[in-house]
Amino acid sequence: MRARYMRSRLRKNYCGTVENEWYPQRGRQEHPARVWYSYGAEEDSMDRTRATSLISAVALWLAMVSPGLSDETFKVAVMNQQVVIEQSKAGKRALEELKAYSMTRQKIINADDQELKELQQAIQDGKLTDRAKQEKQGQFQVKMEAYQRRLADFNREIQQKQREMVVEYSKKVQAAAQAVAEKNGFVAIIDKGVEVAIKIVLYHQPALDLTDQVVKEFDRQNK
Repeated sequence: MRARYMRSRLRKNYCGTVENEWYPQRGRQEHPARVWYSYGAEEDSMDRTRATSLISAVALWLAMVSPGLSDETFKVAVMNQQVVIEQSKAGKRALEELKAYSMTRQKIINADDQELKELQQAIQDGKLTDRAKQEKQGQFQVKMEAYQRRLADFNREIQQKQREMVVEYSKKVQAAAQAVAEKNGFVAIIDKGVEVAIKIVLYHQPALDLTDQVVKEFDRQNK
C-alpha cells in the first residue's frame, strides 16, 4: 500500500506523459520535483479510502500496544516522504534522471509534431492536383498512426520508470526512517502526507517531525 500511495502522489504532481499538439488531453509535463500527484475523482476516492484504512489501522495498532507500554514512554514521530525525496541528494538525482529520460522522448515527439504540421499544411495547398493531394493524405495517415504508437509507447515507458522509481525509493525511505526511529527510540514514524494529496496527521508537535533527520540518513545510506 505504501508504494501505491507514493505512486498516487507522484502522478498528482507530475503527469508522466509527453506533451503533444495532436492529443492535448494527454497532459503536460512538469518539473520532476513535483513527481509527487490528479488521477481524477475515482483515483482520489481510492486514495481517501486507503488513507482511512491506514488511519484506522494505526489507531487499532496504538490501542493494542498502548497497554503493554503504559509504564514506558511511548514515542511516535512523523515525517514527510515527499520532502525526503525532493530535498535529499539521492532523491534529486533520481528526479533529474527521470526528467532527462522524459525530455529525450519529448524532443522526438516535438519533431514528429512539426513533421505532421508541415505535411498538413502541404495537403491544404490549393495548387495540388487531386492525385498529389491523395498521396499526401495517405502519407499523413501513415505518419499519424506511427506517431500514435510512438506516443503511447513513450508514455508507457515513462510511467514504468515512475513505478520503478516509486518501488525503489519507497524501500530506501523506509530504511532511512527505520534507522532514525531506532536511533532516537521511536516505536513508529508516520508519514504525515501533504495538503494536495492526503493529510493523514492533523496535528503534531514540531519537535516530532523527523523529516530533516530522515533526509540526512537517506543521503548517508544512498551516496
